Order: sequence, then structure tokens, then C-alpha cells
Amino acid sequence: MIHLIKLLLAHLIGDFLLQPKPWLIDKEKNKLVSPILYVHLLLHGGLVLLLFWDLKLWPLALALTVAHGLIDVAKLYFQRPSNRSKWFLADQALHILTILLAWYFWFKPTVNFQAFLSQPTVWIYLTALVFLTFSAGIIIQVLLANWSAKLADGHDESLANAGKYIGMLERLFVFLFIVSGHWEAVGFLLAAKSVFRFGDLKESKDRKLTEYILIGTLLSFGMAILTGMTVQYLTNWI
Repeated sequence: MIHLIKLLLAHLIGDFLLQPKPWLIDKEKNKLVSPILYVHLLLHGGLVLLLFWDLKLWPLALALTVAHGLIDVAKLYFQRPSNRSKWFLADQALHILTILLAWYFWFKPTVNFQAFLSQPTVWIYLTALVFLTFSAGIIIQVLLANWSAKLADGHDESLANAGKYIGMLERLFVFLFIVSGHWEAVGFLLAAKSVFRFGDLKESKDRKLTEYILIGTLLSFGMAILTGMTVQYLTNWI
């Protein structure tokens, strides 16, 4: 496992700590002819050798450098201002995937995936996460559909899908606090959200909007709390 941690650390240092914003601008502007691109790639390979302190691992460093370069080049040519965030996530996901593959084939770790997937707790947590991120949001939207239709029409000044992701994050935080036994943090999160919402609701002076947001928030927190308690019960019961 220490090998995987070192590979991940090398990636994080090379892609975030030692990659200033001017480098990113230069790479996006000049792409393949940017000397910064090649410095960045050599830095990644050098970090692997430095953290492992073993020159015999140069083939591993070279393989990760080449893979990193191919992913970065694809991002540079296909990324657009409209899909920048999606390409950032895809870029990082591909980097992590190549690191996992390199770690698995280079160091031959004894990972028993079948035993891991046969544990009931894995499926309990996976089901809870899917419910809290996707299903709960749709359920709340359906339950509040009649009320949302009655809200006064107006210009929507909120960010696209912001409410969806805020709901996902708040439910995940509540779930995490409950399964880790920190109920007091749930109250802090609810209070913090109330403070942020108070200004908007005060300015809007819309009672229907206030009631709609309050019901949606309580439903969201309620589902997260119920899911957390259910997961706790199931994992203790098994």
C-alpha cells in the first residue's frame, strides 16, 4: 500500500503543488509546442524516482510520464471553456486510473477483490451513497413539484444545477457525521445553511418561497439522517 501512496503523492505534488497557474496558461495556449508541458512531464517522472529513491524503477517512472503526457495532451486539445470542469475531473480520474494500474502490475499487490465485494457493509454504504446523491434529490423534487409550480415566476439568478449539488453535498455531510457519531455537527451544518439562506429569504419577502425552501431542507436532512441511522443499524446487526 505504501507504493500506491507514494505514486499518488508524486501525482498530487506534480499536478498541484508544483504547477503554477502561468504554466497552465502556457500549456493551454501553445499545447504541444509548449516547453512547459515537457518540463511538467519530466517533473512527474522525477518525483516518482525521488519518492521511491530507486533508479531501478525508471521504467515505472517512464510509463507514468508517457501516460500522463497522453492524458494531458488530450485534455489540451479537447477542452473548451464550456466543458473545462468536466475535462478537469476526467483528466484527474484518468491519472488516478493509470496510477492504480501501474501500481497493480508493477508491485503485484495481494488484493482480493472478491472478498472485498462479498462484505455486506460495502454494499450497504454503496447503496446509501447512491440514494443520497441521486435518488433523494429526485424524490424531493417530485414531492415538492406541486408547490414549486405555484412559486412566482421570475428570473432565475441561481447557478445551473447549484441546488442539486448543494443537496447532494449536504446529505453526504449529514450521512458522514451520523455514521461517525458526530450528531452535533449535523446541527452546526443546519444552522450554517440557515444563516446563508436567511439573507436571500429576507430580501425576497416571499412566504411561499420560504416555506418551500424550509420543507425541502427538512426533507433533505431527514432523508440523510434516516439513511445514516439505517446504515448504522444494518452494519451493527450484521
